[in-house]
Formats: sequence, structure tokens, C-alpha cells
Amino acid sequence: MLGTDFRTGSPNWLDLGSPDTDGAARFYSALFGWNFVSAGPEAGGYGFFQLDGKTVAALGPLTEEGAKSAWMIHFMSPDIQATTKAVKDGGGSVRMEPMDVMGEGWLAQFTDPQGAEFASWQPGKTAGFQLASADNTLVWAELHAQDPGAAIAFYAGVFGWRQSEMEAPGMTYRVLSVADGDQQDASFGGVAPQMGEGGEPRWTPYFHVPDVDAAVETATGNGGSVVMPASDVPEVGRIAWLADPSGAVFALLKPDPRM
Repeated sequence: MLGTDFRTGSPNWLDLGSPDTDGAARFYSALFGWNFVSAGPEAGGYGFFQLDGKTVAALGPLTEEGAKSAWMIHFMSPDIQATTKAVKDGGGSVRMEPMDVMGEGWLAQFTDPQGAEFASWQPGKTAGFQLASADNTLVWAELHAQDPGAAIAFYAGVFGWRQSEMEAPGMTYRVLSVADGDQQDASFGGVAPQMGEGGEPRWTPYFHVPDVDAAVETATGNGGSVVMPASDVPEVGRIAWLADPSGAVFALLKPDPRM
């Protein structure tokens, strides 16, 4: 299960790049009850989403030319220089070379060979987010790829991830786990085939909510839109895909209590 006991390849940070940070802060506060806390004037508008005083995600302005509003999932690296080399060796590209973030940790941003963007965080004073898999926090990370097998091979070369297969409606779903520990307990996300001809390869964060339908209503009432309506997935739970008012895509999940 996704948590805060970070190991190599664990999701350990999550942030949103938005052209309207004030609007994004209002939207996610209404949806999840998050409070936005600025990181200070030296941070260039970057700050933290907190829930009950614990950091669950972050928010900042778009910094790359031509960038679209999107959530970025970061994966823990104990050696970000080695991770960067592994990304290059595996056919991925580096969008931002490793940089020291004011002593809090080291950050690098990448694109995998099929075009999905992701990042890595090497902990310094900040290990990562402080709460996960609770209501209104990150619970799952999902990659949609045109060639799931090739995608998994790339990430296995970078982070050492393992996979297991499960049959889902109309497809084979690959569940991902970090390299050490019990495979089921170490799972944090999955890989699914890219959705439709117009779909993009992307990493999508899933947020745990107690009531998916109520959350969809709150989101649409605050300027969000529905990408995929709420539906029940056997042995998974109830899910929905949404976009915030600036177009950043994310998903909601109420896990099946029997799982």
C-alpha cells in the first residue's frame, strides 16, 4: 500500500503545475479540504497543500514553456544522479537535470520513452509528503501507456519495480510494487493500456475519497469537469476521472472494503 515509508521507487512527492495557482488552491480546498501554505517569497509562488497540518501535495506555477497544467508524481531516489543515468540509458529523456532544492532534497524531471512525464525526489531535510492512503490523500499512481510491457521494462531498469498481472474488464492490468518487501504490501500503482486514440501517455494520481459521487458533484460545482464518469470496478472499488478548472487530470477512488 502507498504510504510514507519511502523506499527506492516509492511515490514520495506530488505536485501540481497550474497557470492559476489561486484558483487551484480554491478548487482543491473545496474538493478535499486542503489548506494551501506558501513556501515563502523565495519559492516563486510554490507552496504546500496540507490536511490536518500534514503536507499531502504541493502547488506551483507552470515553469516550462508550452507546459499544460498537470499533476506530477515523483518517485523516491536514493541517488538522483544514478537515476538520471538509468533514465537516459533506458531511452528516456531528462527535462530538468538534478538540482538541489534549498537543502530540502534533490529534484530531477524526466519523460519516459513513450512520452509520460514523471519526476524523482532524493530526500534531504524533506523526505516527502506526510500522509497517504487516507481520505483526501494520494492512494494510487497509474500509468497509461501504449505499450505497457515496454513501459514496465523501462521503469524496472530505473527503479527495480516488480509487477503482477490481474484481469480487469477488457484488459490486463499490471500492478506495480517496489523492489523489496512483500509484493502485495509493497504495491503502490499500476499500468493500463492507453485510453482511446486521443489518449495521452500519462501518470495519473488517484485520491482516496469516502464518497466518489459526492466528490464528483463538488468538483463540477467548482468548475471541474468529468473525464470518466463514476463507475464500479470489480475487486477495485468505485472510481472517476476528473479535470480541474485548468485542465489537470486526476482520479478519485473509494477502494472496495473487501480488498
